[in-house]
Amino acid sequence: MAAGATVNPVINVAAICGSLRKASYHRGLLRAAMEISKESMNGIKIEYIDISALPMLNTDLEGADGSFPPVIEAFRQTIREADSFIFASPEYNYSVTAPLKNAIDWASRPPNCWGDKAAAIISTGGGFGGGRSQYHLRQIGVYLDLHFINKPEFFLKAFEPPAKFDSHGNLIDPEAKEKLKQVLASLYAFTLRLKGKC
Repeated sequence: MAAGATVNPVINVAAICGSLRKASYHRGLLRAAMEISKESMNGIKIEYIDISALPMLNTDLEGADGSFPPVIEAFRQTIREADSFIFASPEYNYSVTAPLKNAIDWASRPPNCWGDKAAAIISTGGGFGGGRSQYHLRQIGVYLDLHFINKPEFFLKAFEPPAKFDSHGNLIDPEAKEKLKQVLASLYAFTLRLKGKC
């Protein structure tokens, strides 16, 4: 590194997908975000967090001492250690999916692991591009003290030509990739701002 070169602070972003389907377009969005961060965004480290193994929320699973089953505690620890989050949120019945809400609820059990951190939402689908789920997720975030970036918003209409994804669910649309990069840049700046580093 050249003398006097600026080193950007590194933030750890937990990426959470509301769809459990292997070829999910939402997983494709997160894969694209991870690729973009590695290739052209110094300072962002994104880790995909698999929520498929989490049991449905049942407080009977919590110990009297406030402990959680190992799979839940491991998830909560990952959320605690993250600097910020990116949610890929499909829209089911005008709302967020059951797996995503379940994961959010587990990490919100006292003590709340989400509090006072930055987050971004990306979604794709037909019609409104998953937008209604984003608005509902923002409402949930108010109670959790999650601070979502306001702009740019990312709603991708998946089924309008030209093709946005390949047969494996990978994002191939250049314009969408550029918008995704803008989302990551905004999340990065907001995360540093909340952490008092800019």
